[in-house]
Amino acid sequence: MSELSVVIVGGLHADARKAAVERLLADVPGSVVLHHDLATAAAGTVVRTIRDATGLLGTGEAPLVNDCACCALREDLVPELLRIRDAGGTRMAVVELWDSVEPKAMAEVVTAGGLTVTGVITAVDPALVLPYLGNGDDLAERGLAAAATDQRTVADTFARQLEYAPVLAVADSVEADDEDRELLAQLHPTARRVPIGHGDPAGAPADDLTVPAPRRRPLTPLAQAALAGFDVESAAAAQHPACALLPAEADAHGVATLVWHRRRPFHPERLYEALEDITCAAARSRGRFWLADKPDVLLHWDAAGGALCVESAGPWLASLPDAAWDMVPPVRRAAASLDWHPEHGDCCQHLVFTSPGLDRDGLERLLESCLLTDAEYAAGRDAWKRLPPAFDTLLEV
Repeated sequence: MSELSVVIVGGLHADARKAAVERLLADVPGSVVLHHDLATAAAGTVVRTIRDATGLLGTGEAPLVNDCACCALREDLVPELLRIRDAGGTRMAVVELWDSVEPKAMAEVVTAGGLTVTGVITAVDPALVLPYLGNGDDLAERGLAAAATDQRTVADTFARQLEYAPVLAVADSVEADDEDRELLAQLHPTARRVPIGHGDPAGAPADDLTVPAPRRRPLTPLAQAALAGFDVESAAAAQHPACALLPAEADAHGVATLVWHRRRPFHPERLYEALEDITCAAARSRGRFWLADKPDVLLHWDAAGGALCVESAGPWLASLPDAAWDMVPPVRRAAASLDWHPEHGDCCQHLVFTSPGLDRDGLERLLESCLLTDAEYAAGRDAWKRLPPAFDTLLEV
């Protein structure tokens, strides 16, 4: 049985996504594209299409699962990929995700199904990065919800699509300027950015085995990235707030990234009162933070589009007994060891803010004002825990 490479291509920027998919079809002979159209969910089904470079190969329908189009996609995707693999003759299956479907869930579903994901790509139009990051509309308002219960926004969905993928297929947008491209670079500095849009010189497809060896062209950068390999566990770890690969300090072309790192906990009431100003200070902010009244809980900060999501990400390692450390993934232990404090362990504030026109000084002053004062800090943990629990509503405690 021949190995099938599965490549996931997603993104809310539909034109850029389609251009990336067409590029891959042209670049890699023996490839097909599998797409589930969730726009048909109102009729009770999800429409599946499979095509190659010559045109449509087949269509089908998958019924909704629990009134959820995304659940139908999950149920139908792996069996179809297995059928393609078992039929033979296909080198690469490109899974083109519908607009608001996030690549993380699909990559994990495909891998759990025994298939090999060799690449995850998010297609991006640089001119649309800021408008999408600033769009706080619910997906349902835009006709992009994947289920009746889908409460995601355009901004937070786009941010996760962008930051999960190790490869960004970047459209050649005439509307994009240096600020747009710099914003994209600072939001995901570790991503491999591959330009798309112009195509390759006319001639044989890349690595076409029907062409004599001396005339074969090497794989294009996008095809190389699609087949380079992908590890779902490493990708998940890179998004976990305890060990996320957050952006570094930067300032160029009118875009800045502020990395704010402190060892003192936040006063819950002062931080809560400042949430709106902090959240709206940057197009995108994320990281982990520490509240004085919950000193053992690692809290996740995730903001885009003027909206903030705060969640518990479990305990800080410093609050765990030594015997429990063996159950913690090595990548998290390694991340904690790089930032370990003799008194507080891994407990800290580590927040990153990226935006055009970022008021770094004003934002730093605001954040500093939310920390415990010297007197409050000196009172110790027992006193901290008696502070008003201002975040209990957000955390649904």
